[in-house]
Amino acid sequence: MEIRAYQLEDEIGWVRCRVLSFLNTAYFDNVLQKKETYANPAIELVAIKDHQVIGLIDVEYEVQPQTVCSRGDGLGGMIWHIAVHPDYQKIGVGHQLLQAAEKRAKEKNLNRLEAWTRDDKWVNDWYINNKFSIVDSYLHVFIEGEKEMKPTLTSEIQELYPVQAFAHYVGKEKEMIKNRYTRVHECFCFEKKLL
Repeated sequence: MEIRAYQLEDEIGWVRCRVLSFLNTAYFDNVLQKKETYANPAIELVAIKDHQVIGLIDVEYEVQPQTVCSRGDGLGGMIWHIAVHPDYQKIGVGHQLLQAAEKRAKEKNLNRLEAWTRDDKWVNDWYINNKFSIVDSYLHVFIEGEKEMKPTLTSEIQELYPVQAFAHYVGKEKEMIKNRYTRVHECFCFEKKLL
């Protein structure tokens, strides 16, 4: 396996790897048709085996504090995407990608990495095992069907009926929200200090 910088010709493999790796997670419906680009500089790495993208990590980083990350002092980097193809999971590919990204982040004088992810236990455990700490959370709320939609969201346009919505809940009554809606995910902010 080789870990190297992402190249434009990797895009199809990048998208495929990300889609397949997200299928069995709380982000199963977060599908991209092309690779995301960033307003700020980014560390974009892929793991390659047999001419195939088997893993990826994208870290957009700050050149001015508080322009990418949501917290902390100094310059940080936001992990927007980390994924490993299902056929190559649980053999250390993600850890090696993270180590390579951390090395480059330190070279760019970043003092921390931040990542937001939903409540998949195995994903959260991976971050904790890689020395990240949970520093914040809020809820991702999917509102679907008439029973959930009608008391939550209506349209001022005659004959336009909302059937689906996605919302962030940042309040303190998380249990009330979890009990009211069928699909709710806690979204955790993980942070790792780079020493």
